Amino acid sequence: MNHSKLGLLRVAALVFLLPGLAGLVASAVVSTSYLQTMPRYENMESQQLVPRNIHGVIVYQTVEEARRLNVLEYTSVSVFVVGLVLAVVYLEKWSTARAEDAEELGNSVS
Repeated sequence: MNHSKLGLLRVAALVFLLPGLAGLVASAVVSTSYLQTMPRYENMESQQLVPRNIHGVIVYQTVEEARRLNVLEYTSVSVFVVGLVLAVVYLEKWSTARAEDAEELGNSVS
């Protein structure tokens, strides 16, 4: 594999890894804020009826809050996993290219 394709693969891996990681951090921040602000018991007036377990503490949120946090979490994990797979493929291709370069260098010296 030529070096330009390796560079594109590396960039593609980073393009998925970094936003995925940022989304995971954002969902952790939202979960922590939910832990501090959400009620510990169902609240019929504000429609906070959906339970969420955050670090062993059950808090109650609205259906919309639960949906938004789930979408953020699942999307972030998916994007991060795609980046991780691309990074593994990049490392495999990079190590193969390095071995081929070393072999060519060894053949040209002898």
